[in-house]
Amino acid sequence: MNREEKLNLITEYIKSGEKDPKDWTIGVEMEHFIVDKDTGETVSYYGENGVGETLDEIGDLLDMDKEIEEGYVLGLHKDVFDIATEPGSQFEIAIKSNCCLDVLEKRFRDFFVKVLPLFEEKNQSLLTVGYHPVTKIDEIKILPKKRYDHMFNYFKERGSMAHNMMKGTASLQVTLDYKDEDDFRKKFRIMNALAPVFYALFDNSYIFEGEVSPIRNIRQKIWDNTDTDRSGVYDFAFDDDLSYETYAERILDTPMIFQDNGKSQDYVGSQTLEELLTEENQESMINHGVSIVFPDVRVKNYIEVRMMDAIPYPLNFSCVALIKGLMYDEENLEILTDLVKDCDYETMVAGRKAVEKEGIYAEYLGMTVLEWGKKLLKLAKNALPVEKKYLIFLQDLLEEGLTPRDLFEKVYKEEGLLEAIKLNEMDPRNFKC
Repeated sequence: MNREEKLNLITEYIKSGEKDPKDWTIGVEMEHFIVDKDTGETVSYYGENGVGETLDEIGDLLDMDKEIEEGYVLGLHKDVFDIATEPGSQFEIAIKSNCCLDVLEKRFRDFFVKVLPLFEEKNQSLLTVGYHPVTKIDEIKILPKKRYDHMFNYFKERGSMAHNMMKGTASLQVTLDYKDEDDFRKKFRIMNALAPVFYALFDNSYIFEGEVSPIRNIRQKIWDNTDTDRSGVYDFAFDDDLSYETYAERILDTPMIFQDNGKSQDYVGSQTLEELLTEENQESMINHGVSIVFPDVRVKNYIEVRMMDAIPYPLNFSCVALIKGLMYDEENLEILTDLVKDCDYETMVAGRKAVEKEGIYAEYLGMTVLEWGKKLLKLAKNALPVEKKYLIFLQDLLEEGLTPRDLFEKVYKEEGLLEAIKLNEMDPRNFKC
């Protein structure tokens, strides 16, 4: 295949995500650290009461299909949700997308009602913060997953904070549909323009490598120092002629790090997708190509919004509702398109730097981020007459002029680190009927 044929394959893959608006759904992935309740230290994947053992127990309890590599259980799969483990043993639940937030929340609650007792029995908890507040990355063992070994070694030469990303971060990710290329263009541009806003509103990282972070939005800083080939905001996000093909070109030119040949995952380093893609491997390599990049807004055959830190329930569903209300309402799309019409790549980069220093009180595109948050909240509430109940938890924060990070800081200063951690633990009392 020549370059044009390979480019067309990726473009068609993105185009295959087009859906009639009546069929639109929204999905969510939520990452957690598994920590010891008494110390806040990370629980190792290995050994007795380790994450690997717990995954195996959850698989048996819920009759889930187990993803096993060299004898290690590394993921679980069922019809409505998947469990994955990130490089530092972060525990991720991905809930199958649905049109209704009530359905997503019910799946979420049903899952944790069943599995939280397993963690309780081991004196462990699931912690939702953007960066690990206790254990340093050099003390966290990487998972026994070949792809993570390849990424770990490749990133050594690419970014000064890439290993912080792999082992020390946790996030919330929301997935969206689009009806056609124009709809895709609007949503992709708007969400990239709002990257500083979403980083700041859902900042939940106060401690970095055992010390109070000198800046806000530390996950943003980490991603900026991971690998410029595949993270941050793509500069073409603000081009008027942005298209499926534009995004596909970037994927085609990205180094793939490793390649799955069906039997093993082989290290390929800086070889690009264009160099590796063949007629025989096109399905697996395209899936790999769109997954091995980590920009703030990622595209597969859906759009994935990735700026938010891991945040506790039920605030996490406020974030999902906010994005749904903004992106799935035609009037809101037009309003937002107008609001960000003057945003370009340089403006967005300046906005990201500003929120590192000033958080939600930073000025961006003519408003403070806090004012942006209140405006976005109002737009989303108008678009969600039934589901606006999910926005209450975000509304309460914005009315007080606070972020999740600020709540952590307040408890940390008044009651200490372990109490601040408890504020962000998955609380079994929230899941009692």
